Amino acid sequence: MSGFQAVLFDFFGTLTTAVERGEAHTYIARRLGCSPAAFNTELNRSFPVRARGGYGPPIEALRRVALDAGGSPSEEQLAACVVARVAAVRADTRLRPEAVPVLTDLRQRGLLTGVVSDCCHELPVFLPSLPVAPLLSTCVYSVELAAAKPDPLMYLAACERLGVRPRQCLYVGDGGSRELSGAEAVGMTAIRLAAPDLVGHLRFNTDDDWVGPEITSLSELPGLIDGAAGAWFRWRNAALVIPRWTGAGKQSGRAAAATSHRHRRASQRRLDRRTAR
Repeated sequence: MSGFQAVLFDFFGTLTTAVERGEAHTYIARRLGCSPAAFNTELNRSFPVRARGGYGPPIEALRRVALDAGGSPSEEQLAACVVARVAAVRADTRLRPEAVPVLTDLRQRGLLTGVVSDCCHELPVFLPSLPVAPLLSTCVYSVELAAAKPDPLMYLAACERLGVRPRQCLYVGDGGSRELSGAEAVGMTAIRLAAPDLVGHLRFNTDDDWVGPEITSLSELPGLIDGAAGAWFRWRNAALVIPRWTGAGKQSGRAAAATSHRHRRASQRRLDRRTAR
């Protein structure tokens, strides 16, 4: 058994398959008086701020997106479209077939589980109705925390709620929001999910230069935790220059490279120790 006490997951693209906006968003855009293309562009542009709650409550956030996309919605239209947005994002969400079995397996092993997600107001509304909900020990939503990955607050909030230390956590994500670098920076062991369907997945500020361990399916996690990591991981040894978050801001490039290299060596050692048990 590994030394991990908790496994934390990104949501979109990790517990779910690749995400693309469906036709419901086109209806919402037109209802708000926007062209669908302008509406989608504005959703993408504003996501980093909206995910931190920077656009305010749901109706005000949607109003600002609509206005910036050239719309002029009424209060009635906004109210209806806030509800429609939840349904639209839910319709875009398809859990990976292995998500429930893997989470069930982890919980049966006595491990804590959680979601750490950069999201807007919709996910906290519908995630409790999904089959994975009873299998999650906690959920950390950026829009509720007024912070987003790779801010340490996102990871440390999960640790505090679960009563564990970062070094006792395995973090699994597709690499959006530089989440893997952020998890490493607080002392977690980070694993990238490199599933084939993620090509073209809707994500922002990605860990494209990730050189750490990878899996191609969530179903590989139980084998990893059992100690069979060697057959599943591709480790590419290289120092990686990543801005590291500190109380005073970001470190210099040289300091960031040194910090990154130390974290990656530590991450590999943690994997080696835990998978050897």
